[in-house]
Amino acid sequence: MPKDFSAPSRASRPAAAGKKRAVAPKWESSRSEAPAKRDGRKGYASNKGDYVPKAERSFDPERKPRAAKDFDPERKPRASREFEADRKPRTTRDFDPSRKSYSSERPDRVARDNDRNRSFEGARAKSSTGKTFSQDVKLEKLESATEAASFATFQEMDLPERLTQELAKMGAAAPFPIQAATIPVAMAGRDVLGRGKTGSGKTIAFGVPLIAMLAAQGNQPRKPLKPKALVLAPTRELADQIDRTLSQLAKSVGFYTTTIYGGVPQFRQEQALKRGVDIAIATPGRLEDLMAQGLVDLSECERIVLDEADHMCELGFVEPVTRILEATGDSQKLLFSATLDKQVASLVKRFMPNPYVYEVPGEVNESSDIDHIVLTMEPKDRSQVFHRLVQGEGKSIVFVRTKATAEALSQSLNDAGVSTARLHGDLNQAQRTRNLERFTHGAARVMIATDLAARGIHVDDVKLVIQLDLPEEYKTYLHRAGRTGRAGRSGTVVSLVPLGRTRKVEGLLERADREAKYVHVTAGDKFVADLAGPIAPPPVVDSLDFGDSRFESTNKSAVKKNLRERHSGNKLYAAKDRRFRQR
Repeated sequence: MPKDFSAPSRASRPAAAGKKRAVAPKWESSRSEAPAKRDGRKGYASNKGDYVPKAERSFDPERKPRAAKDFDPERKPRASREFEADRKPRTTRDFDPSRKSYSSERPDRVARDNDRNRSFEGARAKSSTGKTFSQDVKLEKLESATEAASFATFQEMDLPERLTQELAKMGAAAPFPIQAATIPVAMAGRDVLGRGKTGSGKTIAFGVPLIAMLAAQGNQPRKPLKPKALVLAPTRELADQIDRTLSQLAKSVGFYTTTIYGGVPQFRQEQALKRGVDIAIATPGRLEDLMAQGLVDLSECERIVLDEADHMCELGFVEPVTRILEATGDSQKLLFSATLDKQVASLVKRFMPNPYVYEVPGEVNESSDIDHIVLTMEPKDRSQVFHRLVQGEGKSIVFVRTKATAEALSQSLNDAGVSTARLHGDLNQAQRTRNLERFTHGAARVMIATDLAARGIHVDDVKLVIQLDLPEEYKTYLHRAGRTGRAGRSGTVVSLVPLGRTRKVEGLLERADREAKYVHVTAGDKFVADLAGPIAPPPVVDSLDFGDSRFESTNKSAVKKNLRERHSGNKLYAAKDRRFRQR
């Protein structure tokens, strides 16, 4: 019989001595029990066939009726409401017409007019473009301003003789209206608030009384770090321009000026202050830095001038200017600007409680010296129209929005044979000064600038101001326009606008209170040629100095051609070799 090798079942095995019998785990025993299967007949749910009745369903049609609901039509009527007609009358309201009126005129309140331009309140308004803007301050025209403007010459103002002689040498034989009105009042020691368009002569209006009053005190010894007078300007360029005018006038009577601004090392400024100066011309940022270092003491500064105060506020200098004014104490204050806004009004209210206010008549809202023209064109004609405008004779300033555009446009015009200079925020102070000098002296006919140059840059004989990119604010438009038509000269402001986009320029002109002539032009239009004038000849550089700055800023191919025509090859090679050895 063959041997059975199958393992015996667990149940048939004998239990070992001393050991308990193994018990199957619960999970194994549970497998043997088959789950209950539903029969399929309603109510049956058992493996043995037992009937398990279901519970009564909620939607059974034989269920009990619901209880009465809150919206039963037989419910009790509502109670009377508080707003029934027979309620008690209300008490007297605050807006009752019989209440006490608080709108009557008060003697201590400044009278207002109903115009939108409210004095020193700066209410918000909307332009035609829908954007809000700060109201411009509306200055009162005092009767004394008309009387003071009767001075016809500087000699009638009781100025030092040497000062009047120096003014005559500078070409200022007779005072402008703002000068004739404010110089006598400032010399009397009163605070002055003057408003006039850019180029109306504000620099001499505040510079002459400063120097004349210093001369009246005699040549007192200068104290280190303690200037006798201070002029605040928003930008370095404007500070340099003011210094060029005031230093010449001050030296004529034995006084000295210095400039204080950032972007350059402060060592020379420290040395000048330690030697002692009579008039300091500064920007707020660098001046406050020197004050924090203990290098400037304004405790003995008797007179302070704020030039282009609105621009200082726009650049965020309100708090620094406030701290500087607090440091000067009860000094005489002269404020001059082309526009005055709400922030300037707060400074006036705090530091100039009773100023002499003067607004140049006929110059702020009307300017017969400047023509405003808006050229509308197809976008494809814009480039050709612009190039024809800058090719004309005379100086032009082109305003663009970004620094990158200024760089690219300057390079493009230089390659086309148009001598240009550029002015924007990426240039250091030395580059800005050099470019301004080139444009001022005629080495460059076209200045490509951002709005950095829209304030206080005095360049004579600017024929055209071309706005390739429109500004965002009307005040910027006014200051751009002020680059031409200066000191009685005529000029033209040209805005290039594509067809269908005139709404923005219309809003700017409306806010600036200027009337413009709208002309639709095309490429090669005769109106553009007449506006620009004859095409200027290409720049001629008759120099063998290959390091000349003009060589780098003009068309190189034109320069090389001109040099080859005028000089032999040996001379050119020798000059180039000499320049190379100098490096």
